[in-house]
Amino acid sequence: MTERNRLSGPMHDVAGDAGYAEHPARVGFFTDTSVCIGCKACEVACKEWNAVPEDGLDLLGMSMDNTGMLGADSWRHVAFIEQERGIGHQEPALDLLPTGPSGLPETSHAVEPRLRAAPRGGSELGTSPLPGDPEELGMPSFSRPGDGTGAEVRSSVRWLMASDVCKHCTHAGCLDVCPTGSLFRTEFGTVVVQQDICNGCGYCVSACPYGVIDRREDDGRAQKCTLCYDRIGDGLEPACAKACPTNSIQFGDLDELRERADRRLEQLHGLGVEEARLYGRDPDDGVGGDGAFFLLLDEPEVYGLPPDPVVPTRDAPAMWRAAGAAAVAFAVAGVGAFLGAALPGVRR
Repeated sequence: MTERNRLSGPMHDVAGDAGYAEHPARVGFFTDTSVCIGCKACEVACKEWNAVPEDGLDLLGMSMDNTGMLGADSWRHVAFIEQERGIGHQEPALDLLPTGPSGLPETSHAVEPRLRAAPRGGSELGTSPLPGDPEELGMPSFSRPGDGTGAEVRSSVRWLMASDVCKHCTHAGCLDVCPTGSLFRTEFGTVVVQQDICNGCGYCVSACPYGVIDRREDDGRAQKCTLCYDRIGDGLEPACAKACPTNSIQFGDLDELRERADRRLEQLHGLGVEEARLYGRDPDDGVGGDGAFFLLLDEPEVYGLPPDPVVPTRDAPAMWRAAGAAAVAFAVAGVGAFLGAALPGVRR
């Protein structure tokens, strides 16, 4: 049974705790960065479906990144991290592992639903579906020139690419501090902003441990990913996941996604990719686990993610207890001073 008024730790029924007596299973995103190709289809689909304004096309001097970070006008951000490795001393990137006939890593079959399962893309986004067969996707080969076998090849550079998004935390700091009720928990367990009743106070901005939510410059109201609340309510996949050609962004039942991620991580470790790790998967972390979590190939800081995020309200009970103890101490000191001054024979 879900406990009430909890501010930290695992919570098995966030929608029930929010007051939904009957509700569907909690949904979310699992982003497998090991198969992200940095195409930014997710960014474009998110902007197109949600009418998010264009936020600049400059490269910012940061690799091939033209977004920089999540914000009010960037609900999805594809990070490009270029890592230089000393020749002969570097570790192989995942994209240099043995490949199958299609040029995709052999590890790709561990991600379900498989690429072959269904065509990607859809008419509701104003696009034509992509071919279902990976060989027809027109994706670049993951092997290197001069290698006809697909065997591992050394390189001095590896690219890490990852599509970042709002984490839809179990314990969402933005939701906890919102004074107007603009932020609310949906029946799917996600966190959504109602811009029409947002007063632009900005409390949510400072309360987010990931720096996700932001205020739009033209009207000052808070904006962030809604996990396409309007689409999932109609039984549709979120726009970013629908547009992803490699199935790097996977949408579905959160419990099932966690099991899928565990299998994927085990497979990568079995292939020798020891640096692979899950981020936001653990319900015992500082936010009670994320509704959008990731498989990373390096430390979280490399991707611009905090290594140990904590919802600000987690320490609220301890702070109130400390404040209460201080108030009691002041009260006792005040009473003692008053009584001491009032005792007979006490020199004044």
